[in-house]
Amino acid sequence: MKHSLQFDFIADKEKNTLTIRREFLANRQLVWDCYTKSELLDQWFAPAPLATKTKSMEFREGGHWHYAMVEPNGTEYWGYTEYLKIKPIDYYTSLDAFSNAEGEINKDLPRAEWVVTFTDKDENALVEFIVTYKSLSDLEQVIQMGMEQGMIATLEKLDKLLLIIKK
Repeated sequence: MKHSLQFDFIADKEKNTLTIRREFLANRQLVWDCYTKSELLDQWFAPAPLATKTKSMEFREGGHWHYAMVEPNGTEYWGYTEYLKIKPIDYYTSLDAFSNAEGEINKDLPRAEWVVTFTDKDENALVEFIVTYKSLSDLEQVIQMGMEQGMIATLEKLDKLLLIIKK
């Protein structure tokens, strides 16, 4: 049975923001766990055919997640997320950046502030991301890098994981 899950991807070029909303066939607690536990993130957080590996993670205010998205040939794309504010199963805010394997931020690529909100939508969970960039050129760069297609593919992997976990 095919479900029609909400997906919105809205670029606001006046505010340098992306607003992304995605519905999941799972309860909010389970979806929250998939976003905040490295053992679950490693199973879905990269568009296919890439895989994810966590180098270190402390999900707490002032903590971080240092990870790589890995191509089948072994090429690694490193990221570094700093957690700013956390209200369990409701929202968290973070700074997200590209980095190297040592966790040093790549200043040549866009960095963004993320506000990630988790709400109930009937028996499902709705996750909303508001991603704010420093400039219009940063916003346009991530769009050109394939942010929308990458999010679609990544969140489809989360759909598959949720089906497995819920059984």
